[in-house]
Amino acid sequence: MVLVRQEIGDVLRDVRLRQGRTLRQVASRASVALGYLSEVERGQKEASSEILASVADALEVPLSSILREVGDRLAVLEGLTFPELDAPLSTVPDTLPDELVAQFDAAVR
Repeated sequence: MVLVRQEIGDVLRDVRLRQGRTLRQVASRASVALGYLSEVERGQKEASSEILASVADALEVPLSSILREVGDRLAVLEGLTFPELDAPLSTVPDTLPDELVAQFDAAVR
């Protein structure tokens, strides 16, 4: 079974470590108890949206980026694919085709 809280914790820890920050630094800046943040990162506690927003702010990363990475990881774990493309989610580019952008621009004008 895939646990969302585990993936959220993994992403928060990965972001924090990439930035070279300690758990204590992030907890202090987010005004969250050190022990609680540690439990969140280990997937033992489910953080509220308010706590997640505070930790994201402390990490200076948009909450949407954290949630998107969590979603991407969950999709990979679930083996999600795009049947119409016959491709796993991880191989789908994160850009829009030029012709689609042109159609959107034309519709907006």
